[in-house]
Amino acid sequence: MKNRIEDCVMLDVPKITDSRGNLAVIEGNTLPFPFKRVYFLYDVPSDAHRGGHAHKEQQEFLIAVSGSFEVILDDGKNKKTITLNKPNKGLLLPTGIWRELGNFSSGAICLVFSSGTFLEEDYIREYEEFINLYL
Repeated sequence: MKNRIEDCVMLDVPKITDSRGNLAVIEGNTLPFPFKRVYFLYDVPSDAHRGGHAHKEQQEFLIAVSGSFEVILDDGKNKKTITLNKPNKGLLLPTGIWRELGNFSSGAICLVFSSGTFLEEDYIREYEEFINLYL
């Protein structure tokens, strides 16, 4: 079954709040998939774009742990832009969704939890190939 933009959902990250500040926790079943890789993007110029691909098998969960950025989602038929700007809320990206990240604020950090390790074969890097596979 092909995933759609509606399958990209915002999830709350559990947090513990007290007078010393907030603590956000991702462990166990916080995410709907077991994660095998965690990486982050930082020092991205405001006019730069990241992403520009889809995954065949991997799911991802993106969080703006600092600052903000936009995620442009594309399922081949519809597009939607979501702004991430809260460290206790993240965007779940299922397989087969084209994504582009942009409009990074100064000091923005994008934290990504991925369901798999890096495999170049899992990436669809050409938009035309994405459209041919998913439409």
